[in-house]
Amino acid sequence: MTSPELPLAIFLMGPTAAGKTLLAISLHDALPVEIVSVDSSQVYRGMDIGTAKPTVSEQLRAAHRLIDIREPTQSYSAAEFCIDASREMAMITEQGKIPLLVGGTMFYFSALEYGLSDLPSGNLAIRSRISELAQQLGWPGMHKRLHDIDPVSATRIHPNDGQRIQRALEIYELTGQPPSKITDTRPGELLPYHIVKIALWPDDRQWLHRRIAGRFDSMLEQGFVEEVEQLRRRFDLNMNAPSTRIVGYRQIHEYLTGKINYSQMREQAIAATRQFAKRQITWLRNYPAINVIDTSKPLRTKECIDFLQKYMHH
Repeated sequence: MTSPELPLAIFLMGPTAAGKTLLAISLHDALPVEIVSVDSSQVYRGMDIGTAKPTVSEQLRAAHRLIDIREPTQSYSAAEFCIDASREMAMITEQGKIPLLVGGTMFYFSALEYGLSDLPSGNLAIRSRISELAQQLGWPGMHKRLHDIDPVSATRIHPNDGQRIQRALEIYELTGQPPSKITDTRPGELLPYHIVKIALWPDDRQWLHRRIAGRFDSMLEQGFVEEVEQLRRRFDLNMNAPSTRIVGYRQIHEYLTGKINYSQMREQAIAATRQFAKRQITWLRNYPAINVIDTSKPLRTKECIDFLQKYMHH
């Protein structure tokens, strides 16, 4: 997909807390781009602090499309995202601007670029990790784990059907999406754009771990617990609502219902965010044709702008 006749689109990808929003806004200031959010949690209204949604002032400086488009009780699928994102990209291109797709929901990027027909192929490391855990917990125990992340798939799969349980958990590990959200969708047409892909990605994993912990503490200071309390009061959310499965929200929900204490909530949320970032990086490692920027070094925004300008002058 490198034909110069195709309009340009930019994918800005990376794990959580890698600095994508800040770079996207800098690119928006410098280049004729319009931002489309690629984030399955920022679609929810009222879920601002815990999803690290761009602030009101950031959005005034650079509008982000496809945020605040669902209530926290509603689901939002990769197929819906593809329809919405394609529409927004077409509108941006018609205005003579370049779509800049920014976010950490890697499966959405893949679905948009390649269509939804193909489930991710097996990953040996993930599969053997699931097998090891199954030896400790048994397949009924693993089935319970599957039920926590995807009740729909769990009802379709027998608690002793090890092969299907393993595959469902593997799909979740690879995509961050419940398998039931993926399997029923149809392939899309190939995206009619020349796509330039940039991935923010720290060589220093400890740097990312520090960022994740620091950012979660900052979210708590900004009123993350109160945000979840308000959502619970407004929507009577239970643990099966799509939005309460989001990392951070889930742990605070458990804290507010008395299942864990405050320090356990903080530790578990930070650990779950690290796991999430690890899954995002695993996905990126397998993603073709990305240009990697090491975010554990000072961000070279000007280099990034110069790099993109080369494509714009083709």
